[in-house]
Amino acid sequence: MGSSPHPPQDAARPSDRLGLAAGAEGAITGTVVCAAVIAYGAGHFDSTGQLSLAIVGTLVVYWLAHLHATTLAISLIHRHHPVMALRHALAETWHILGVSALPLVALLLCNLAGASMRTSSWLALIVTIGLLTAYSFVAGMRGGLGVGGRLASAAAGAALGVLVALLKVALH
Repeated sequence: MGSSPHPPQDAARPSDRLGLAAGAEGAITGTVVCAAVIAYGAGHFDSTGQLSLAIVGTLVVYWLAHLHATTLAISLIHRHHPVMALRHALAETWHILGVSALPLVALLLCNLAGASMRTSSWLALIVTIGLLTAYSFVAGMRGGLGVGGRLASAAAGAALGVLVALLKVALH
């Protein structure tokens, strides 16, 4: 068998219990996919339930495609048996579903509190902008950037979220 696709955790680095450092790509892309479905779907569905189903369905399909591609890549690059590659891919890609659930929870909580679909979807998009900003700031911090670099990284994450919000405005 080949070596692990992940480098060993450096003892000097902070622990990554939630997997946000190792799964940053999945966390960011899953959050953006979730936001894009909210941006499009909020004006095209009749209920928050329908929008939630569209979010979950889209994320699952996106995750399965990413899981498949990652499994193939690990199997080919590291010459792992496909079952071992799938185990590694599951550990590497679960963040797409896990972290992207936060905007969905915000959407549902707002709806349960009596907010309209429009208000709930805007609040969920604001949550995604906050998450993208936080992920990017933490990445800058863990990458050893100074305060200016961390803020620039956070601004880049926020800008990605704002682009999705602009998409929502353009679509509705």
